[in-house]
Amino acid sequence: MSLLIRNGRIVDPLANTDEILDILIENGKIVKKSKNIRKKSDTEVLDASNLIVSPGFIDMHVHFREPGEEYKEDIESGTSSAVAGGFTAVACMANTDPVNDSSSITERILKKSREAGACKVYPIGAVSVGLQGEKLSELSDQNSAGAIAFSDDGFPIKDSFMMRSALEYSKMLGTTILDHAEDLSLSKDRVMHEGVVSTSLGLSANPDASEDICVYRDLRLAELTGGKLHILHVSSKGAVELIRNAKKKGVNVTCEVTPHHFSLTDEEIRGFNSSCKMAPPLRDEEHRIALIEGLKDGTIDVIASDHAPHDQADLEVEFDRVPFGVVGLETAVPIALDRLVHKGVLTLSDMIAKFTLGPSRAIGIPCHKIEEGSLADLTILDLEKKYTVIPDNFKSRSKNTPFSGWELKGCPVATIVNGEFAMKNVGNEKC
Repeated sequence: MSLLIRNGRIVDPLANTDEILDILIENGKIVKKSKNIRKKSDTEVLDASNLIVSPGFIDMHVHFREPGEEYKEDIESGTSSAVAGGFTAVACMANTDPVNDSSSITERILKKSREAGACKVYPIGAVSVGLQGEKLSELSDQNSAGAIAFSDDGFPIKDSFMMRSALEYSKMLGTTILDHAEDLSLSKDRVMHEGVVSTSLGLSANPDASEDICVYRDLRLAELTGGKLHILHVSSKGAVELIRNAKKKGVNVTCEVTPHHFSLTDEEIRGFNSSCKMAPPLRDEEHRIALIEGLKDGTIDVIASDHAPHDQADLEVEFDRVPFGVVGLETAVPIALDRLVHKGVLTLSDMIAKFTLGPSRAIGIPCHKIEEGSLADLTILDLEKKYTVIPDNFKSRSKNTPFSGWELKGCPVATIVNGEFAMKNVGNEKC
């Protein structure tokens, strides 16, 4: 395939460039980047005037339910959702059924991804066997099979010695431990943030101290071992400050925030809104502002969706019984554009970096500069196009979102994977 992208504004934080140029793609690679590239007779042309062309976006924290619960999300539907949201690559967590705690499951996921995936899929292996927190899984075997990092996400690693061992082993492998930071003795069976709203609703509550305590422990263990640590879905003011100080000390740590945590608060749960039940919970405005400040000053490296599909029947129960988590692959980028870029919280380049350079540095997923010879994985954005969140239009099999009905400014309009369109919505009035 030969594709010519004309007059796009190339914003590439990897190369520190921001300029209007043409890009010529042949056989999956960028072969020329300059002004006024001459079109060949058999070349498809995309007019990218007034559009942003960036390196392909990465979502480093998604939950696909294959194997085991494909009715919620399988690799085919999950990657279709990803490219609809502007992502050329995703990293999928290990909490499948069976758990991805062995080379055979890792290989199974990769095989299915090659067969049915609309974008690139990078498996994350389990730290412990069965996510039970009792015995380390065979990290080396998983890594050899293709697992790029390790996490018991959804389940914090309770035992400090196990966390130390995991960091030491992952250091030898050159990989990262992804940490769901939560002290279960404070948070188990608690359904929302502890504060004024939880008191008024009479719901069992999870204090921010639960996150802070675990983050502190794991930062100290990362400092002790020299291992590479990534804190998942940061939600508390205290955690942001702890990570900020650890970075100043030279601890090898990165972290992420989700769009729902930087754009919503626990006030959304009034009326027992089950679409806003997640772990860690939505916290109050003080914590949300701290997350915004962490994004602005670079403490928070990554924006990730924590895409967590659930079947509708599982959601139509009492609030206490609703499973934690929301889908986010198709809303993450519009939320970030609307709430961060258009409101002046982040520059466009800084926002793009949190979807590209940040995840690449955190877990080693390749992120390609927009330059001659590079693989053509690209995300194209329209900063002005309106996007209305309509769950029934999602490519995901699941529709559990807190953003239903939101009208947002800015969205992805094309996703190019290996030089070919995986999603194209250029020229339509709305996303």
